[in-house]
Amino acid sequence: MPLNWPALIVFVLLFALITVLGFLAAHWRRGDLDLLHEWGLAGGRFGTVVTWFLLGGDLYTAYTFIAVPALMFGAGALGFFAVPYSILVFPIVFVVFPRLWSVARRHGYLTAADFVRGRHGNKWLALAVAVTGIVATMPYIALQLVGIQVVIGALGIGGAGWSGDLPLVIAFVILAAFTYTSGLRAPAAIAIVKDILIWLTVIVAIVAIPIALGGYAKIFAAVPPAKLLLPAPPGQSLGLYSAYATLAFGSALALFLYPHAVTGVLSASNRRAISRNAALLPAYALLLALIALLGFMALAASVAKAPEFAPLFKQYGPNAAVPALLLAMFPAWFVGVAFAAIAIGALVPAAIMSIAASNLWTRNIYREFLRPDCTAAEEAKMAKVVSLIVKFGALAFVIGLPLQYAIELQLLGGVLIIQTLPSVIGGLYTRWFHDRALFLGWLAGIVAGTAMAASQGFKPIYPLHLAGWTIPTYAALASLVVNLIVVIVLTPIFTAINAGRGQDETEAGHYV
Repeated sequence: MPLNWPALIVFVLLFALITVLGFLAAHWRRGDLDLLHEWGLAGGRFGTVVTWFLLGGDLYTAYTFIAVPALMFGAGALGFFAVPYSILVFPIVFVVFPRLWSVARRHGYLTAADFVRGRHGNKWLALAVAVTGIVATMPYIALQLVGIQVVIGALGIGGAGWSGDLPLVIAFVILAAFTYTSGLRAPAAIAIVKDILIWLTVIVAIVAIPIALGGYAKIFAAVPPAKLLLPAPPGQSLGLYSAYATLAFGSALALFLYPHAVTGVLSASNRRAISRNAALLPAYALLLALIALLGFMALAASVAKAPEFAPLFKQYGPNAAVPALLLAMFPAWFVGVAFAAIAIGALVPAAIMSIAASNLWTRNIYREFLRPDCTAAEEAKMAKVVSLIVKFGALAFVIGLPLQYAIELQLLGGVLIIQTLPSVIGGLYTRWFHDRALFLGWLAGIVAGTAMAASQGFKPIYPLHLAGWTIPTYAALASLVVNLIVVIVLTPIFTAINAGRGQDETEAGHYV
C-alpha cells in the first residue's frame, strides 16, 4: 500500500504526545520510584476516576479493537461472546476484589502470589501462582503488538526484514523507556488520552459509517445469514451454544486473575474506588458491543473485495477489517487519529502487563528464593530491569514467530491463569482448602487444560463427551472443574492424615 502521509503525520504527532506524557508521569503524584510499591503500584494512590481509566486501558486493548471485529467479520455471531463475558466480569469484581484490596493493603501485598503466600503459608503454591501469571501474561503482551503491526501496515509502512519491523521496535523502545522511568504512573496517565481517542473513534464510526452505508438495516441485510445467528446444534450436540456460553463464563472468571488486572486493582487508593468502578466499567461493555459491530460494517462495505486493500488482507487476514474500513470511510487525518488510538491502546496494557510480570518475578521468585536479603532499592531496580526483558522478549516473540503461533499460544493464557482461582478467590473466603491440595489441584488443572487445548491444535474449545452427548466447552472452564475436584477430594484426606498446613498470617477483619 502507498504511504498515507496525512494519516502518518497525525499518528506520529499523537504518539509523540503520549511519549512526552509518559516521561512526565514520573512527577505525577510524586513518590520514591526506587521503591517497588511506588514504581509498580504508584503507591496505591489512584482514585475512582484514574482507576476507571487504568482498568479500562488495562482490559480493553488494541487487540480487542482489532480482534473482536475480526472475529465478527470472519466467524459472525460467535464473536459476540465477548459482550456477555465483559458484563459477567463486573459483578465478580464488585463482590470479590474489594476483599483482595483490603487484605493486600493491610499486609503490603503487591501481587496475587503475595496474598497466596500469606493466606496459605506455602511458598511453593505462591511460586506456582507467580509462574502461572508470568507465563500467561507473556504471549498476551506479545499480542498487543498485533494491533500496532496492522495499523503500521495500513499506514503504508511495510517491507521485509528490519525495514518492516523497525517502527514496531521504535515504539517498544519508547514504551520501555518511559515505563522504566515512570512505572505504573506512565500507563495510567496515557490511559486517559487513549480512552478519549478510542471513545471518539467509536462514536464517530458508529454514527458516520451507517449513514454512509444506508443505515443499520442495510448493514445487517448485507451480512450473510449464517453469520447473524449461531447455527442450530446438530444431533446430540450443543454445538456453538455451549461453546458460546462457556467461553463467556470461563473468560469472565479468568479475566481479573491476570496479573495486570490485579495490579490495576491494588493501585486504587481505597476499596470504594474498586466498587465504584465495578458499577462504572459496564460502559466498556457497551463500547465493546459497538466495536464488535465494526466487523459487520466491514462486511457491508465489502472492504475485503476492494483491490486497494488486497495486500492488507493478504498479510493480516481478518485482522485488517477495521483498518480497511476506517481507510475506506474517513479522511486521512481522522484515520491518523483512529490508528493512533489503536496503537496507544496497545502500549497501555503492554506497559501494565510488563510491570505486573516484573512485580511477580521480583517479589515472589527473586526475593523469595534467590535473594531474600535484598534491599528495597535493589528490589525495585530488579523489577525495572525485568520489565525491560519482558517487553523485548515479547517483541522478539512476535517478530521471530509467525503470527498464527502467537495467537494459538495466547489462547492458553485463560486456560493457565484460571487455575489460580481456587487459591486466590477461594482463599479470600475460606481456609478450608488445604494448601497441598491446592497445589495438586493447580497441577492437575494445568496438565488437563494444556492437554485439552493441545488435542485441538491449541484451539480454545474442547468437545466433551458425556452420556452420548457432545458438549463443546471452553478448555479453561473444563480444566478448572478438574482442578476443583482434586482440591475438594484431597483436602479432607490431607486433613485426616494431619499433613502439615501452612500458617495463615491474615485475620477475618483484614478483608473488610
